Amino acid sequence: MTITPSKLNTFTMFKLPSAYLCGVRARHIDNGKCVVTVRHRWMNQNPFKSMFWAVQGMAAEFSTGALMMMKIQESSKSISMLVVKNESTFSKKATGLITFVCHDGSLIDEAIKKAIETGEGQTLWMTSVGTNEEDQEVSTFKFQWSIKLKS
Repeated sequence: MTITPSKLNTFTMFKLPSAYLCGVRARHIDNGKCVVTVRHRWMNQNPFKSMFWAVQGMAAEFSTGALMMMKIQESSKSISMLVVKNESTFSKKATGLITFVCHDGSLIDEAIKKAIETGEGQTLWMTSVGTNEEDQEVSTFKFQWSIKLKS
């Protein structure tokens, strides 16, 4: 099964309902990047009239995780994945449509290759940057993913 934005959004509706209800949507995925959007609205706001940081985190993590899922599927190996750490910075109020982009497809390729070659678990840091409709950065999230071959 090819992973597409439509299939990712259906997956979100059934497996990540909080993200779906908050408006997190996959818009694009290819070998190198994944794009996820979320619009500031009543359901996902904070008391400061901007998007709650955790909603931004859901969209950012989804951009890294969807890319990871696609790469694992392409490997035809049984590989587990888990976020083990994360860091975030916020530089501007998140209002309007926020777009999170992860460009770390090649990092995943390297980690999967090494995991298959060595049989050992691997970790990698992936970054997702959120920008508003004026292309201004509002937040950056970094997720440390752990992958390993299932026995």
